[in-house]
Amino acid sequence: MTWDPATYLAFADERGRPFLDLLARVDADPATVVDLGCGPGQLSPVLRARWPEAQVLGVDSSAEMIARARADDADPRTRYEQADVATWQPSGPADVVVSNALFQWVPEPLAVVGRLAGHVRPGGTFALQVPGNFDAPSHRLLHELAAREPYAAHTQGLDEARGTELTAWFELFAGLGWAVDAWETTYLHVLPGEDPVFDWIRGTGARPVLQALPGDLRPDFEREYKSALRAAYPRRPWGTVLPFRRLFCVARRPAEVR
Repeated sequence: MTWDPATYLAFADERGRPFLDLLARVDADPATVVDLGCGPGQLSPVLRARWPEAQVLGVDSSAEMIARARADDADPRTRYEQADVATWQPSGPADVVVSNALFQWVPEPLAVVGRLAGHVRPGGTFALQVPGNFDAPSHRLLHELAAREPYAAHTQGLDEARGTELTAWFELFAGLGWAVDAWETTYLHVLPGEDPVFDWIRGTGARPVLQALPGDLRPDFEREYKSALRAAYPRRPWGTVLPFRRLFCVARRPAEVR
């Protein structure tokens, strides 16, 4: 599967807002910051503005996203690395690790985060945000349609986006003895355009299905999916409202006892 940075960035403000809300709860003065799932690097300036003395490392598995980030961001305080976070090993400890909407894509996310938490310095912070909307009409309609013929022959066996509930993230870090701040928020995004919910999800959650379909079937699938989304998310005079639940967890590792 591939990522299209331009499609993803079409809703950059809406996708970036949870990142700002996440960082607002991080109380730290780091020298090193790691952004897991950095995408095209559009949020790296936010990290540099928050911590201007820090060195920032952005990590993402997508070659397209990393290429866009490197092309758009020449700031010497930031570098980018293409790697699969599920197996990635940092070169050294970090003061702050942040992640915005990544771990729903990672198999066994709790195990991966538990491993990566070991690379946070004592007194450091691990802050993550993940979607909590996998039972929303946008996802339910996608998988119901993909399970029908003639589409099912091409989409069978695709991994659906994995949702991990907030209590699981809380218990992971609390079990490590970390101080945990966890909460959830449902944003009501007001989207413009004819099929804005489709335009939103085709850049993220619907990618695996759309890319698995052959060219002769994809237009029919998109037409049916758009119709179902219009019914589930009716257009109003002020736009189309997309409710989007997000889960947040900010965990601080205890400082070493001296």
